[in-house]
Amino acid sequence: MHWTRREFLSRTAGVAASVALESPTKNALAYGTNKLTLQSRFLTHVSVVRVNQIEVTPTRSIGEDESADNSTDYIRSRREAFARGCPDGKMTWAISWLALNDNRQQYKDARRLLASYHDKYGDEITFIPGGYFAPMFDTREHNRVTIHKALQLISEMVGNGYRPECLVAGFMDAGNQRFLAAEEGIHVCQGQIWSQHGIDNGDGDGGICYPYYPSREHYLKPAQGPADFIDCVCLDGWTCDFLAARRNGFEGGFNSRMGVGPIETVGNLGESVGRKEMMDTTAMHFDQGHALNGFGWVTAIWEVSIGHDKDLTWWLQSVKDRWPDTQVLTEGAFGMKWRKHTPNNALLNYRFDAKGTGAPGSEKELEIRWFMNQEFRLALLNNWTTNSPVMVIDFTRYDLPAHEPQGLQREWSLMNVLNQKGTRPQDKPIRLGQLTSDDQRRIYARYPELKKLA
Repeated sequence: MHWTRREFLSRTAGVAASVALESPTKNALAYGTNKLTLQSRFLTHVSVVRVNQIEVTPTRSIGEDESADNSTDYIRSRREAFARGCPDGKMTWAISWLALNDNRQQYKDARRLLASYHDKYGDEITFIPGGYFAPMFDTREHNRVTIHKALQLISEMVGNGYRPECLVAGFMDAGNQRFLAAEEGIHVCQGQIWSQHGIDNGDGDGGICYPYYPSREHYLKPAQGPADFIDCVCLDGWTCDFLAARRNGFEGGFNSRMGVGPIETVGNLGESVGRKEMMDTTAMHFDQGHALNGFGWVTAIWEVSIGHDKDLTWWLQSVKDRWPDTQVLTEGAFGMKWRKHTPNNALLNYRFDAKGTGAPGSEKELEIRWFMNQEFRLALLNNWTTNSPVMVIDFTRYDLPAHEPQGLQREWSLMNVLNQKGTRPQDKPIRLGQLTSDDQRRIYARYPELKKLA
């Protein structure tokens, strides 16, 4: 997912409304009856400027040198492609530690260029620590110091008292999201990569793919109440095809990260099939998802080094043509808009109903339904063409205690009852009626209509 242009070219794939506009009350806890929502479609695009492919700490990198693919020409090409696709849109730029501190003229020019994009377009300029994997490769304390220093450098770089509204992090532990809110005054963090497992340098399945406030216990767990509440909106980094995302890594020769990202779609599938998959994945959120949730959100992070600028233009134009109400705004602006309308997690009730697109790994005959709320997430899968039994492929409870790793390791998932990736012996699809009576009771309390599927 984070490969160079050279690398990916040679690589193959081997509550119905959820966001309330008023403070929750006892009567509002009807899990989806409140229809006051954001009522729109949102698209956020993040571009990354870096020196090395994966800068896991300020002094250590584990990828290729990408400086040649992060020139001002490449940066300018990306911004022009974005403007052609959405002339009035605003985007977020995430700059790495090495790119912030490199004294070569190329990077001095790049930093000036990015600052000018804030002045000219209102783009957001922020920091990306750890090459997406900061918690996996450095301590919380070291990452905290790095983030603090980097944010100061960005403020100086842009000038005029500038401060980004978000941090783009890939993965970010709960403690440092709390630090962002309490100490840095930043209340939005792209802090999880939804459903990622078995790809790249970090695993993090188990969370909610739409905005939520994380618990102090675990970054993937939505806060259960005031005692563990972190006032930092946690956002996903990549919108993926729900059918492909249920897989582990490249299981079966398919790419579990396939969705709106260019490497997994156009890069692997070719322009025609790849672009269709980008739009089909977008439609999962902007058509049925919008109908179920009252709003839709699609996002992706595209490194400058991977190119695909023509695909970005095409995608943005196609989205605006098909869904003219789509707001294309910065990561921070979207998170703050959600935060303004949503004071806590009490009314979270995200629902998705998607059929396979027919692209590799997204079987056209399968239908997946997701239910995500403060207490749990639940995924149901069946073959809609044969009316096969509905199977539970994921049931993750958020009311149970959770703990993040204390040492440095790649596994940062939140898994308990049943996980969609199927990596543990207990992760076998079952019928709803095979769950414990206690788990069935909590599911039917929120979604009584599911009783008939047991």
